[in-house]
Amino acid sequence: MKRGLVWFKNDLRLQDNEALFVATKDCDELVFCYSIEQSLFENIDLGFRKADINRFKFLEQSITDLQHNLENLGGHLVIGSESSLQLLPKLIEDFEITEIYAEEEYASEELSLINQLKNLLPAINYHLFWGKTLYHKRDIPFDIANIPLTSKAYRIPAGQEAEPRRTFPVPQNLKSCKHAKSTKFPSYSNYGFTKKEYNEASPFLEGGETLALERLQYYTFKSELLTGYRWSRNKSEGLDYSSKFSPYLALGCISPRTIFEVVKEYEQLIKKNQSTWWLIFELVWRDYFTFKGMRFGDEIFKTKGYKDKEVDFENDPAKFKRWCNGTTGIPFIDAHMRQLNETGYMSNRGRVNCASYFVYDLKIDWTWGAAYFESKLIDYDVSSNWMNWHMQAFEIYYTNPVHQSNKYNSQDYIRKWIPELQNKNNIEVLIPWEFDITEYPKPVEIYQKWTRAINLIQKLEKD
Repeated sequence: MKRGLVWFKNDLRLQDNEALFVATKDCDELVFCYSIEQSLFENIDLGFRKADINRFKFLEQSITDLQHNLENLGGHLVIGSESSLQLLPKLIEDFEITEIYAEEEYASEELSLINQLKNLLPAINYHLFWGKTLYHKRDIPFDIANIPLTSKAYRIPAGQEAEPRRTFPVPQNLKSCKHAKSTKFPSYSNYGFTKKEYNEASPFLEGGETLALERLQYYTFKSELLTGYRWSRNKSEGLDYSSKFSPYLALGCISPRTIFEVVKEYEQLIKKNQSTWWLIFELVWRDYFTFKGMRFGDEIFKTKGYKDKEVDFENDPAKFKRWCNGTTGIPFIDAHMRQLNETGYMSNRGRVNCASYFVYDLKIDWTWGAAYFESKLIDYDVSSNWMNWHMQAFEIYYTNPVHQSNKYNSQDYIRKWIPELQNKNNIEVLIPWEFDITEYPKPVEIYQKWTRAINLIQKLEKD
């Protein structure tokens, strides 16, 4: 009897999961597992957790949903609480498993884990499948070592010469091992979280494949919001200004190919326009960061970046703390940071502004900011996060948060996340330091380059 182990990692779905699909074809019986890596929730040198409570809770929701969906098809999910290095060898021995099926990894921490496992279990046959990107890594017209340095040089040839592979259906017969039983998701207390932290945590979205697929249908065919995505995507408040697929993509609750197929169907049946093109463009951009991250490896985590550039950072710990806490005195920055801290989510507009202010105004090492986002974001993706911060530090022009707050009419958003400014008028909310508002902190500094934007807002008051 051929018995296999399906090892879920960041592919928490049944639909379009090649490892799961092939395992059901290959094996007589299957055991399904997921293991939390305890190290993910430990403190790092900067004084906060590598992954904080909202990420923990979103993961719990996603794993619980996966377990439920497996059980509906006669399966189960064994959940480990410490590390795959403890769980998998035990399952291999207990169930006499000869094959492991899992998604292929590329980042150093994940690759190290797999290599350690192979050293522990050298007799096992490993079947690893690439499923992280829209285009399969073997289908793009570049070797990983030659991924272009600009997105345009990658995107145009990739779009012309590659085509997303078709999605894999949900297996109808899981052929589950009869003796394997589902286990409960471990308690938050195992990872040092308090009951208060856990109960108060409220991720911006609830995790899991079921809700990911519902969100996809809602944003496309049910609401037709996709038609206006190109023009609404730069807003900051609410659920409907953008797709909100990123948290589900981050944990693999949905695949980029599933999204692609639905968008293509939408184009045929509802509307093909700049918005549908732009959403696919975002998936291609996500691919590009993944492949570029593969090319440069751990260089993308270093202060000098993969271009080995020297930047004179000041690294003031007090300024860093104010940025983290959302008390810089710049409302557009603080509102986004407070939303991040409370919900684990921030709009793209917020990320650009918070990173630009961090690097160019506060002059703090960009890797500190990237690490903080990693701790907080429920849509944390290693390449997207670190490559976006890398670009902000070395390649993208400065973004003026005072101008941006006015341009995007952010007053109501600011009032929602900064209670100190709730009762202030539209001008006071944007530039509170110009008024006698004692309950909100004074800015770290007012920069000369903001003068024109400040004057424009003041002119609006007179008009």
